[in-house]
Amino acid sequence: MTTAAIIVAAGRGLRAGGGTPKQWRPLAGRRVADWTIDQFQGQVDQIVLVLSEDDRDAWAEFENSDLILAKGGSDRAGSVRNGLDALLPYGVHRVLIHDVARPCVDLQTIQQVLEALETHPAAAPGLTVTDALWTGDGSIVTGTQDRTGLFAAQTPQGFHYDAIASAHAAHPGGAADDVEVARAAGLDVAIVPGNADNIKITRPEDFARAERILGTDMDVRLGNGYDVHRFGDGDHVILCGVKVPHDRGLQGHSDADVGMHAVTDAIYGALAQGDIGQHFPPSDPQWKGAASEIFLRHAVELAGQMGYKISNVDCTLVCEYPKIGPHAPAMRNEMARIMDLSADQVSVKATTSERLGFTGRSEGIASLATACLVKS
Repeated sequence: MTTAAIIVAAGRGLRAGGGTPKQWRPLAGRRVADWTIDQFQGQVDQIVLVLSEDDRDAWAEFENSDLILAKGGSDRAGSVRNGLDALLPYGVHRVLIHDVARPCVDLQTIQQVLEALETHPAAAPGLTVTDALWTGDGSIVTGTQDRTGLFAAQTPQGFHYDAIASAHAAHPGGAADDVEVARAAGLDVAIVPGNADNIKITRPEDFARAERILGTDMDVRLGNGYDVHRFGDGDHVILCGVKVPHDRGLQGHSDADVGMHAVTDAIYGALAQGDIGQHFPPSDPQWKGAASEIFLRHAVELAGQMGYKISNVDCTLVCEYPKIGPHAPAMRNEMARIMDLSADQVSVKATTSERLGFTGRSEGIASLATACLVKS
């Protein structure tokens, strides 16, 4: 059975503060939306990300990803309907609908909803209400409310695709969530156990709580890389995968891409897996003149095998010439392509050594790099 997830991320979410929609605000070293999307990667066959038309940067970032993009509607229900419509060509049988502002959803909750859909047309996680409930008028308690049979609703809420698509098409609007839409269409909704950590970020203080939850088992690693190559004969240099015209070339056993070598060693360092020379010995003739992309891809693949994702890399090239600035955007894009990252996760910049030392005498180029890896 084909399963998809719709992540509703079109809201403005400004009550959470910060002046930026909460889904794009940083949380424990990443953005809220990044945490949420990652929790569904590998759990479903397709992911639809519903975005506001105002989030132009997000559209540009995700348009070449594996995600299906859909435009947000005038309200949450409209956004969900657009997400359902985007799935029409994919023959989806089951769909999970999730709020992007719930980045702490756990895999067990997702699986329990999917398992419940094997015997029910709809299912959703809920927390039994255990606190006493009051009614009130301003700051004065006016009474109590019986909590018997009450649940606090969570997402993802799961449905048979055809059933929820029909239910949304027939609903007049104004529903609190998709469970209300389903029940209005006569669908039985199974309740699966919710998780108290599956909080919805609404207020500014929720960020601190979510960060504590996500940080309980976080494994963040930093690695540093440093490399140097001397100038020799040639009419260009290769830096961060880009051919830059110059009156001299860089000497090395491979293509002497000093920037890419530093980034590669930074990744190996974060993994405590040595350096390029250990994985690709210069004494081995097969690597003579090799493209440094081979080394960097190996480091990235090794990180994945060890359960890490690259959060960002920062590379500094140290030289008097050639001038790096005009080529830096192309270098960032090429490095991002090789590492399967977005360009905003890759920094390439340059500095001089004020004509001091071997770089100042234009005898060669040095590079320093830092890589941040997060356990996925």
